[in-house]
Amino acid sequence: MRQRAFPLPWAAGYGLARTLLALGTLGTLAFSDAATLFREVATVGRYPLCQGVNSGGAFCLVSSQHYDTMRWICCLVLVVAASGWRPRLTAIPHAYVAFSVFTGISISDGGDQITWILTLLIAMVAIGDKRRWHWQPSQPLEEPASRQRNLSALLGTSAIIMARVQMALLYFQSCVAKLPHAEWADGTALYYWINNYAFGAPYWLRPALDIIVDNPVGVAVITWGPLVLEIALAAALLMPQRVRWMLLPAGILFHLSIAVVMGLWSFAIAMWAGLLLLLSPLGHDPDFKALLRRTRRHSVAEQPEVDAQSRERVPA
Repeated sequence: MRQRAFPLPWAAGYGLARTLLALGTLGTLAFSDAATLFREVATVGRYPLCQGVNSGGAFCLVSSQHYDTMRWICCLVLVVAASGWRPRLTAIPHAYVAFSVFTGISISDGGDQITWILTLLIAMVAIGDKRRWHWQPSQPLEEPASRQRNLSALLGTSAIIMARVQMALLYFQSCVAKLPHAEWADGTALYYWINNYAFGAPYWLRPALDIIVDNPVGVAVITWGPLVLEIALAAALLMPQRVRWMLLPAGILFHLSIAVVMGLWSFAIAMWAGLLLLLSPLGHDPDFKALLRRTRRHSVAEQPEVDAQSRERVPA
């Protein structure tokens, strides 16, 4: 019977995405108290809405007096998940916290929804990860590998592929949904967003951005530029890997600018994790130790004269 090989999913690349997703949710919970996260919304009711599936969330298991206690328990789970320790043990608790935040808080945004979906898919990868830390290089399957191990590898790879398809569809929908609106078609949409009272640019950034948005060419470039980038990211799976690596810094910078201008930091961190899954090759295993060694060698090479002078001062 003909066999087909595929990259193992348990690599440091997907671990970095796990860490980013955990840090995004951790920032939401750690820097917002219960009174901010859980409040009444007009025509909807007071959150958390413990109805149906949502009643299984962590904040529906305690009374309102213990929301802050549960919030810090969730923060502890996220810290452990972000550290990369024992992925197979922390994957399900991490996904449960992401679900509880998305369904429980009254100010959830697209970043919380993306985090919940990606965390659930990544949990399918992590439950088969036997490494102690998800930063460790991937380990080849033992020969002959057990049937259970092969199925775990297939499930993990399939989950990452689903996450990549999810991100591609997300960027496609984001681009196409803007096109029917006249402000995006004529290149003026960012003028209104930047000057929006609720989501507009902070006052310290307004003078610099006003120079751009008050110019017809400038506002058209920053309005149509995201559309071009989003459709390129939607088609990234059809592109060579070298082109995907070129799109990665562009996508990171794009979401960083959204975070700085609109303050959507948890959304940006979730999208960075999604970009890593979308644009990195399957089984990508960056050598973090080599990067650290290269950084140390570079820092030592910059100070040869200082070291020589210090040795000369040592008495014989």
